[in-house]
Amino acid sequence: MNVYKIITNKIINLLEQEIVPWRRPWTVAELPRNLVSRKPYRGINLFLLSAAKYASPYWLTFKQANQLGGSVRKGEHGEVIVFWKVEQTNDKTYDAEKAETDHGRRRFVLRYFRVWNLEQCDLPQAVLDKLPKIEMHRHDPIEAAERIIREMPDPPTIEYGGSKAFYSPLTDRISLPCPELFTSAEEFHATQFHEVCHATAHPCQGSCESPPSMII
Repeated sequence: MNVYKIITNKIINLLEQEIVPWRRPWTVAELPRNLVSRKPYRGINLFLLSAAKYASPYWLTFKQANQLGGSVRKGEHGEVIVFWKVEQTNDKTYDAEKAETDHGRRRFVLRYFRVWNLEQCDLPQAVLDKLPKIEMHRHDPIEAAERIIREMPDPPTIEYGGSKAFYSPLTDRISLPCPELFTSAEEFHATQFHEVCHATAHPCQGSCESPPSMII
C-alpha cells in the first residue's frame, strides 16, 4: 500500500466516525509539535495529529524517545505522518519537463513514518520538567446537569481524555476532554450536552467548534 492510500484510508476512517481531523473545538495546549525540535507540524500532519486522542501536543519518534533516555511503552501504536524528500537523479529517462538544476534532475519522493505522543512514552523526569504544563481548572460539577445525563434513557458511553469532543455513531460513544481542561463547569456541560444532542440524532444549531450556551 502506498503513502497516498494509507493517508486517504486514515482520513476516511476518521470521517466515518464523524471525527473531522481539521476541526479543533478549542485549544488546550500548543499545536502538535515535535518534542525534540519543538517545531509544529504542518499540512496534512497537523490534521492527522490533531485528530488523535491525546491532550499533550508533543510527539516524537521511537529513536528520539530512546535518545532522550526513555522509551515508547510496549503495545502503544504510533500515528503515521508524512514528509516530502527531494532526491537527485541522473536517470536519462527522467521526464525532461520536470524540474531540473545545474547539478542534475530532481524528483520528489513522498515517504511516511510513525510518531508517538508524549503520553505514550516513559521519559526521564528531567525531560518532563522542562515542558510547559497544561493549565488545569478546579470547579464543582453542576448537579442539575449531572442528573440530566444520569437519567438519560439508553445513554451513549462517555469517555474522557484527549483534546477533542465528538460523538461516534459507529460505537455510540461520546469522547470528551477531561473536565479539568475546561475553564468552568458551564463550558464543560455545554460541550457535553452538545455531543449528547448528536447522540440523539437531533440536529444541533451552530458549529461544533463553538458549543452553544447551556440553559438549565
